[in-house]
Amino acid sequence: MNPRAVALRFGLPIVVFLAVLLAPNPDGLTDQGQRALAVMAAAVVLWAMETLDIAVTGMVGIVALILVKGVDDASVALYGFSQPVTYFLVGILTLGLAVHRSGLAERMSVYLIRFAKGNPKLLYVQMLAAFAGLTFALPSASTRGAIMVHVYEQVMERWGVQKTDPLNKAVMMAMGGLNRLGSTALLAGGITPVVASALIADFGGVSDFSWTQWFILMAVPFYLILIFGGILVYFMFRSGFTLPEGANTAALEPGPIQGKEIRAGLIALGTALLWFTDFAHGLPPVVPALIAMMVILLPGIGLLTWREFETNMGWTNFFVIASSLSLANALIVSGAAAWFAHTLVGSVEGLRDHPTLMLLAMSGAAALVRVVMPNISGYLSFIIPVAMSTGAALGLNPVVCGLAVVVVGDSVVYYPASATASVFIYQRAEIRAADVVKMGIAMTGIAIGVLFIIVLPYWSLVGESLTP
Repeated sequence: MNPRAVALRFGLPIVVFLAVLLAPNPDGLTDQGQRALAVMAAAVVLWAMETLDIAVTGMVGIVALILVKGVDDASVALYGFSQPVTYFLVGILTLGLAVHRSGLAERMSVYLIRFAKGNPKLLYVQMLAAFAGLTFALPSASTRGAIMVHVYEQVMERWGVQKTDPLNKAVMMAMGGLNRLGSTALLAGGITPVVASALIADFGGVSDFSWTQWFILMAVPFYLILIFGGILVYFMFRSGFTLPEGANTAALEPGPIQGKEIRAGLIALGTALLWFTDFAHGLPPVVPALIAMMVILLPGIGLLTWREFETNMGWTNFFVIASSLSLANALIVSGAAAWFAHTLVGSVEGLRDHPTLMLLAMSGAAALVRVVMPNISGYLSFIIPVAMSTGAALGLNPVVCGLAVVVVGDSVVYYPASATASVFIYQRAEIRAADVVKMGIAMTGIAIGVLFIIVLPYWSLVGESLTP
């Protein structure tokens, strides 16, 4: 990296931090709120420019909150590390690691491909279905993609499909841009639903979402966007969905099933049943996740040793979610989020009698924020408190406002480096950035269209209307 780029990457966050911190204090914003806002602004720039590792950026933000007195004491700055949702994420990541290491997830992918019987269109449809179906066994989109990409590469090789061919691009574009949509529909589906549900529950003053509640609210929007996104990718690369004559369509052969695969399946099934039946036993989602983690790590019964767990768990996710919740909480406690929302209220005051237009303006703003903020935790930590405060001030249901910006922000990838679950797939497939941008813009339209035409009426039917 040249010196000018280094200076920009480190200098811009500092300049932004000082500009916010030293600016005249606006009316309605407390000194503490201004300091917390300055720290969040610097963290947003660091996340957007990827100057530091995303987990390091989160820790820098926490330390800065304490040093500049953006919070009253260290316990407020470390809020995220005390939340059950942080340990819920650790539990589901451990479950995903165990399913991956056992070989069960790869076996499931191989069987999906066998069912395609040499038909590219059927293979593509089954892949889209697998994005949703495999989430129940393998919640992490990154891990799921890392497993599936190798299997589909083998199929492309057997069929004689080159990396530059439209069929390979369609498969890899869908895997990079649509795979994670199946995860967000589930509360156990990775960092996005975990962070979003915690922020919406905290800021909305409601009880934590149950597994069933989240699925009822988010399965419809994300599965619909997955379907429409799949259709979009098909038409972008439709010329590749016919194999040339003589292509080798022999199915992959799975090896004999292993005992560890059976154990992994039973653990995943038992955990899913506990999540599905939370209405009966009342256990919060973190408890089944930690039970699964405990069983997985038990010697003789489990699937991982403690050494394997601590080496491969991916501690970045733990620190990112904890620090993101802490930064968002600092905005709330200091009053910065309420002030920011009040400022936005003034800019759309003329739409007060048009709640749908107000939410549309909010969704457009969320999409713009997502363009410059590649890290999803940073995006959620910033936009959810602001959207919910703005919605509440304008007479909208804050929970719907929070859910809406999750739908808009998590449905799109605007450039290859903007999602950890996608970047390695785009690189392997040699997909151009222009194709990613084109799809990102189209997916934004799909997400907003699905949200306003189908999802808002549906949410109203299940008890979350736009206007309370």
